[in-house]
Amino acid sequence: MREYLLTILVAALVAYLLTPAVRRFAVWFGAQAAPRDRDVHVIPTPRLGGLAMFGGMAAALVVATGLPEMRKVLAEGDISIGKALLLSGGLIVLVGIADDRWGVDPLTKFAGQVAAAGIFIMQGIQLYVIPLPNGEALSLPPTYGVPLTVLIVVATINAVNFIDGLDGLAAGVVGIAATALFFYAYLLTKTNGLTTLTGATLTAAVLVGMCAGFLPHNFNPARIFMGDTGSMLIGLLLSASTILLTGQFDPSILGTYGLFPFWVPLLLVPAVAAVPFIDMLLAVWRRTSDGRSPFSPDKRHLHHRLLELGHSHRRAVLIMYFWVGLVAAGLIALSVTNQQVIVISATAVAAVAGVGLMIALPRRAARRAAQGDPAVPGRTRESV
Repeated sequence: MREYLLTILVAALVAYLLTPAVRRFAVWFGAQAAPRDRDVHVIPTPRLGGLAMFGGMAAALVVATGLPEMRKVLAEGDISIGKALLLSGGLIVLVGIADDRWGVDPLTKFAGQVAAAGIFIMQGIQLYVIPLPNGEALSLPPTYGVPLTVLIVVATINAVNFIDGLDGLAAGVVGIAATALFFYAYLLTKTNGLTTLTGATLTAAVLVGMCAGFLPHNFNPARIFMGDTGSMLIGLLLSASTILLTGQFDPSILGTYGLFPFWVPLLLVPAVAAVPFIDMLLAVWRRTSDGRSPFSPDKRHLHHRLLELGHSHRRAVLIMYFWVGLVAAGLIALSVTNQQVIVISATAVAAVAGVGLMIALPRRAARRAAQGDPAVPGRTRESV
C-alpha cells in the first residue's frame, strides 16, 4: 500500500503545483473558454488543465519506476504499462491542446481516440477475456478483442468528455470511479493472498492522484478548466484500468463471494459512470434526431437540468458525486463481503434519502428566495 500512497501523493502534488503555471500558459497561448449562449460560465476561463494532469501522471510513473517492487509491475510480461500510458496519453493531450486552442472537428478527435486505443493494443493493454455467466472466462481472439478494446476506450473517453460541463464535475466523478477501481483490485488481491502490485491498480492510483491534485483549482468557482486535453486523458486512463482489471481474477479463487467479483470490472465503470454514459446516449439520440452531428454541443445535459430544478452549481456537482459514490461503494461492498442483504438495504436507504434531499433542497431555497434571501449567482463553467 505504501507504494500506491506514494504514487497517489506524487501525482496529486505535481498536478496541483503545475496547474497555476499551466493556467498562465493557457492565457498567453490563447486557450480560453469565452462564454457562449450554450455555456453556463460567465467569464473567460483558461483551458488546458489536462497538461498539469499529464505532468502529474508522468511524475508518478517516473517515481514508480524508482520503486523496486513497482518497477517489476511496469516491466512485467508483455504489457508495458508506463510506455502505454505515456505514449497514448501524450497523443490524446496533443489532440486536446489543438482542440482547446483552435478547435478540432469531431472526426479528427475520434481518429485520435482510436489511435490512442491502438497504442494500448500494441503495448499489450487489450481485452483478452470476458466472464461468462457460468463463471468461466471466454478467451477473445484479436478479431473480437481488438474492436472491443477500441470500443471501451472511445466510449469511456467520450462519456467523460460529455459530463465535463460543470466546475469540478468530471474530475470528481472520475476520481471516485478510479478510487472504486483501486479499492476493488487492492482488497480482492489482499483478501485472496495475491500480489497487490498490479498494473491495473497502479493505473487507478495514478488517476486518483491526478484528479485529486487538479480538483482544488477546478471546483466552483473554477480558475481553470481541464478542457478536452484533460477530459480525454482521464477517460483514457479510466478505460485502461478497466481493461487491465477484466479477467485478472480467476473465478476459482473467488468462490467465497460467488461470481459477482468476477463481473465487477465490467460493471463498475458503466455503473459508476452511469450518469455520463446515459447523458452521452441521450445526447447522441437527441442530436441525431434533430439532424445534427452527435458531437455537436447543446445545453440540455443532465447537469443543466439539475440547475433548472433550482440547485446551485456546487450542489448540482455534489449531487452527482453522491450518486456516483453510492453506486461505487455498493458495488465494492458486494464484491468483498457476503452480507449482500445488508449492503443492498443500506444502499437503498441512502438512495431514498438522496432523492428526498434532491427534492427538498430546491424547495427550501425557493422559500428563502421568496422571503427576500435570494441565492447569490455563482460563477459557473462551460458546457460541452
